[in-house]
Amino acid sequence: MTSEFALIALFAIPLIAAFLIPFADKKPNIREAISLIAGLLLLANVVWLVRQVGQGERPELYLIEFAGFFELKLILEPLGAVFAAIASSLWLVNTIFTIGYMRGNNEKNQSRFYLYVAIAIAAVMGIASAGNLITLFVFYEVLTLSTFPLVTHKGDAKAKRGGRIYLIILMATSLGLLLPAIMITNAVAGTTDFVVGGIFPDGTSLAVAGTLLFLFAFGIGKAALMPIHPWLPNAMVAPTPVSALLHAVAVVKAGVFTMIKVVVYTFGPELTAQTPASTMLCWIAAITIVLSSVIALRKDNLKARLAYSTVSQLAYVTFGAMLAAPAAIMGGALQIIMHAWGKITLFMCAGAIYTVAHRTEISSLNGLGRTMPFVFGAFLIGAFSIIGLPPMGGSWPKYFLMLGALDSGQQVLLAALIISSILNVAYLVPVAIRGFMLPPDNPKADAKLVAHLKEHRFVRFAPVFTAFGAFILFFAIDPLVNYLVPILPENMTGGF
Repeated sequence: MTSEFALIALFAIPLIAAFLIPFADKKPNIREAISLIAGLLLLANVVWLVRQVGQGERPELYLIEFAGFFELKLILEPLGAVFAAIASSLWLVNTIFTIGYMRGNNEKNQSRFYLYVAIAIAAVMGIASAGNLITLFVFYEVLTLSTFPLVTHKGDAKAKRGGRIYLIILMATSLGLLLPAIMITNAVAGTTDFVVGGIFPDGTSLAVAGTLLFLFAFGIGKAALMPIHPWLPNAMVAPTPVSALLHAVAVVKAGVFTMIKVVVYTFGPELTAQTPASTMLCWIAAITIVLSSVIALRKDNLKARLAYSTVSQLAYVTFGAMLAAPAAIMGGALQIIMHAWGKITLFMCAGAIYTVAHRTEISSLNGLGRTMPFVFGAFLIGAFSIIGLPPMGGSWPKYFLMLGALDSGQQVLLAALIISSILNVAYLVPVAIRGFMLPPDNPKADAKLVAHLKEHRFVRFAPVFTAFGAFILFFAIDPLVNYLVPILPENMTGGF
């Protein structure tokens, strides 16, 4: 297999699945088999590409040129390869969970659901392999449009309202801020290509660079930096598999991936660190980290609590990118990986609880962990990873971010990470405590659930698997760091 073919297959595989799914509308087994087979093929293709990139290759493919000098092209580098690996592996796991959730809750329009998920994954693959800002922007918009029907899947007034907020904020930020930033970047730098160390020429005005940095930071609305975050909690009206897809695999990860990519490949860490705007954005990220955690603590609805937790955890990536120190950038990149496995675990646990027990409020979970010990155990492991407790994968990003804050002379910002960790404990661990340690409110009702657990094995298996992944990732830190080191300029790799 050639690297060019593998790049095309990145989005061709899910698009072919999207084309075939409607033909199996009346045959759910075949429809679901199409999604599973596509997931396996995509993962195998991504694994091959990850190995090629790890060996120093940079697979490249030119797609089309327009307007005389703008071109769409694909180039896969280490950060994009890691993002593609996260999305492809978790798409497969989320598909298994989706089968159990959709069948267990008798959801309508299931074929349409699987179709748009496949299109969204194709867009994610395009973002991961984008060779320049123009290509990234095109796939970024496709991702927004393809996930809108997923947010509004239920079709009721609440879903439509959440979908409108979702679409308006994401389209307004990308068209009103991100696209102008890309056009100005092209005018100043003469290119929109991604280059290690950045593309702006020496002597670029810090005022111009700082203004562009602000435009990118808030134009990348999918990163959910306050105050452009409301689309994310409003998207919680969607079915839980969508929440898992949005918060762990596709949309939010596309946002923070874009944020890091712009810093390391467009501005370069050195120029970023020189702009006063980066310090201001660090503070905005720190405020987002703490304030979102406080809001999460006040939410009784489990999905709403997890949504505001995601806003907080995403800001870790922006925080690391704007610190621009090598350790901080590495911490931000690692956060994309570790948060994906930890947060999808928590959302799938919430979906499993809803499917089996039809409960959505944390206050109603007393004693349920005794009936669903594997689900609540997986939730606790996922929570430990989000909190950053060893030996969970989520402990490494906080370690590197703290090092980066110290290296950047921003010691005061360490307080945001510490306060956030304490608040993480306060709003996540009590969910498991309620489930395992408090007596059930209705023991007879909980006892009846046991007979139905086997019917919902898919929704219970998936979070256990990803919880195990969040644990295993703790021990994979050396190869992960070594793989990601090439995203940094050579003069910044000495500490690794």
